[in-house]
Amino acid sequence: MQTAEWASRERSGPLDVVVTGLPSDAHTWNLVFIQLLIEDLGHHVVNLGPCVPRDEIVESCGKHQPDLLVVSTVNGHGYNDADQLIRAIRSRWELAGLPAVIGGKLGVLGAEGRAGHGRRLLEAGFDAVFQEGEGEDQGLGAFAAFVDRLAAERVPVASASPLEGVAR
Repeated sequence: MQTAEWASRERSGPLDVVVTGLPSDAHTWNLVFIQLLIEDLGHHVVNLGPCVPRDEIVESCGKHQPDLLVVSTVNGHGYNDADQLIRAIRSRWELAGLPAVIGGKLGVLGAEGRAGHGRRLLEAGFDAVFQEGEGEDQGLGAFAAFVDRLAAERVPVASASPLEGVAR
C-alpha cells in the first residue's frame, strides 16, 4: 500500500538527491565534492556521510524519497557493499524505481576488474556506474550529464485539478 506522503510528493523542480558512502569506506572528501557538484547543478542534496550502514541508507531513501541516490566510494572495496546495497534498495517496492548510480574506485583488480565490477553492478540494479580511471568523459562529465538528463526528463505535475473540464 502506497503511503499518503509518497503519493502526494510533487515531482518537479530541482532534484532531491541522497549522497552516501558505503559501510567500508571512511572517505569524506569525495562525498563533499559530489555534494558541491550536484548543488552547483542546481539540485538539493542530503549527504549521509561515510561508513553508512546499508540499512540506514535504505531507510534514509525511504524517508527522504529522493529523485536520485548517488553512492561514492574511494577505497577500492566498494563493489561488495554496493552490490548488497542495490539489491536491498531494489527489494523495497517504494524504492524499486529509484534511479541509483555509483562512482569511484570499485575494486583493486585494475582495468579488467573495473569492467567486470561495473557490468555486475549494472546487472544488480544500478542505473549507471562511473569508475575511477575512465577519464573525464566517462567520469565527472558523464555523471553531470546523467544528472542533467534525469532532471530534464521529469514531467512537472499539472497544476490543474484532475476534475477540471469534467461535465457535472
